[in-house]
Amino acid sequence: MTPVHSLDTPLTHKGSVPLDVRVRSLRLEDKPASRPRAAVIPWALCVILLLTTVAFGYRAYRVGSTMPIASSDGSTESTLPVTEPTPTPSAPTAAGEVVLQSKGYVVSAHQVKLGAKVGGTIAKLSERLEEGQFFKAGEALAWLETDEYEAEYQHAVSARESAKQRYEELEHGNRPQEIQASLNELKEAEANLEQLERDLRRSQQLIGTSALTVKDFEQARFSRDAMKRRVMRLSFVHDLMESGARKEKRDAAKADWKAAEADAAKAKWRLDNCTVRAPFDGHLLSKNVEVGSVVSTPTILGEFANLGALEIEVSVQERDIARLEVGQKCRVVPEAFQNHEPFRKLHPRGYQGRVARLMPLADRSKGAVNVRVVVEEIPTNEIGKIFRPEMSALVSFLR
Repeated sequence: MTPVHSLDTPLTHKGSVPLDVRVRSLRLEDKPASRPRAAVIPWALCVILLLTTVAFGYRAYRVGSTMPIASSDGSTESTLPVTEPTPTPSAPTAAGEVVLQSKGYVVSAHQVKLGAKVGGTIAKLSERLEEGQFFKAGEALAWLETDEYEAEYQHAVSARESAKQRYEELEHGNRPQEIQASLNELKEAEANLEQLERDLRRSQQLIGTSALTVKDFEQARFSRDAMKRRVMRLSFVHDLMESGARKEKRDAAKADWKAAEADAAKAKWRLDNCTVRAPFDGHLLSKNVEVGSVVSTPTILGEFANLGALEIEVSVQERDIARLEVGQKCRVVPEAFQNHEPFRKLHPRGYQGRVARLMPLADRSKGAVNVRVVVEEIPTNEIGKIFRPEMSALVSFLR
């Protein structure tokens, strides 16, 4: 069959196709450009990698949700896949059943910082003043040097006695002998006045004669007037001695006496407080001084606490606080002794406790409320040995 292009092109005289026609016939026809295959391969790899990652992630999630969980005693417990529980109304719990368990820390209900009320140098310490020792209320713990305070007290006592005597002198008035002496002096002056009055009358009769000069008459009159004024003065003095001191003066003397008494009491207080005593029955938690230490009023000698009155401070989440109320019974087990066989024999259910108070402020950062649980009926021989401040304890709140 003759090619198409051979019909459209003329033949030469020798029957062959010209060269330019043959060159044109070798050119390819124009076709639409197709997308290179090399550009598709990276996207395909990305899709495959993404699908593989999703598949492995889902597999790991399924395996982790069904993996056994180790308990606190080393055993394992198998769990079912985690599913979202359907909300259902909670059934009422029986009396004595545990409604909530939490961990807390021991605090002392009565803990103080021991300090000297006066400054000075420690002269002596109790032989038993060591951490953990028990002291009765009022028992001496330390003694300060007392020389300076003893001198101040003696000076204050002397000033008080002096002020007291001045007040009593004014209050009791003058002695009878003093009053009688002033009366005798007054009578003597009155007698002299009467004599001068007579002399003056005689002088008046002789005035104008050669027997009496004007000078003598004036002298007699002046003597009579002077004695008259002296009698008036002695009369006033006698009346004052009989009536005693003025009320205002007695009141001032009494106030001075009371002030001196207050100074003496303060000096006695300072002297007595040179001895540091236990404020209540309790144990010494820490000691910060030795013999020869110089202390002042802010100095802390140590910490003291009653380890027989303990509380557990528990941080309870806000969602659980509605389960608790003041007075609710609890069981308290010290975490350090929960697996101690002798303790478990004596206290198989732990110590008895009760909710003392729910703190009025919540902790925003934790979303929790602090609860104080009182530990009741700690045996005397276990005080300070089982529970110690800052130890951890497990608290079971009962229905």
